[in-house]
Amino acid sequence: MADTTTAAALWWAVVASGVYHGVNPGMGWPLAVSAALMERRQGSLYRALAALAAGHLGAMLAILLPFAALLVLAEFQREIQIGAACLVIALGLYLLVNRRHPRFLARVPPTRLALWSFLAATAHGAGLMLVPIYLGICQTVESDAGHAAADTLIGGNATIAILVAAAHTLAMTASGGVIALGVYHWLGLRFLSRGWFNLDVVWALSLILVGGLSLVFLH
Repeated sequence: MADTTTAAALWWAVVASGVYHGVNPGMGWPLAVSAALMERRQGSLYRALAALAAGHLGAMLAILLPFAALLVLAEFQREIQIGAACLVIALGLYLLVNRRHPRFLARVPPTRLALWSFLAATAHGAGLMLVPIYLGICQTVESDAGHAAADTLIGGNATIAILVAAAHTLAMTASGGVIALGVYHWLGLRFLSRGWFNLDVVWALSLILVGGLSLVFLH
C-alpha cells in the first residue's frame, strides 16, 4: 500500500513538473505563438508545438535512458541515486548564480524548433530534474534484482523511463499549448513583448529542492 501511494505521488510529480516546464516561456511556447502570428495560420502553432514536444521528449530520454542502464548495477543503486541528486542540486546552484541564457540557442534557426527544444531542455536541466523522480518510481517496482537477468532489468527500467518522459512531455505540451493558444487568439505579440515573465530563479530553486528532497527521502 505504501509503495502504491508513493508511486502515485511520484507520477503526479512527473505530470506537475511537465506542467511547470510547459508554463515556463523558456521551454518555447512563445516561439509557437510567433510562428502562428507570422504565418497567420493556427496550424503553424500546432506544428511548432509538435516540434517542441519532439525535441523535449528527446532531451528527457537522452538523460533517463542512461540511468535505466546504470540501474542494472543493482548493488550500486543507492550510490547512483545520491550521485543523481547531487548533480541536480549542483545544476540548480549553477543556474542560480549564472542566469544568462546559453548563447548557442540564439544561433539555432527558427525552422529547427525540435533541435532548439532539445538543446534548451538539456541546457536548463529539464531532463535531469526528472531523474530523482524516475529513480523513486523504479524503487516502487517489485523485482528480484539479485537474480533477474540484466536484459530484463534494462527492459523494465527503460520502459519506465520512456513512460516518465512521455507523461512529462505530454503535460508540458498541453500546458504550454493552452497558454500559446490564449496568447495567439486574444493577447498577441504585444503581450509577448510586454508581459514576459521570467522563471529562471524559480527553475534553479526547484532543481535544488528536487535534489534535496531525493536525498532526504533516500531509502
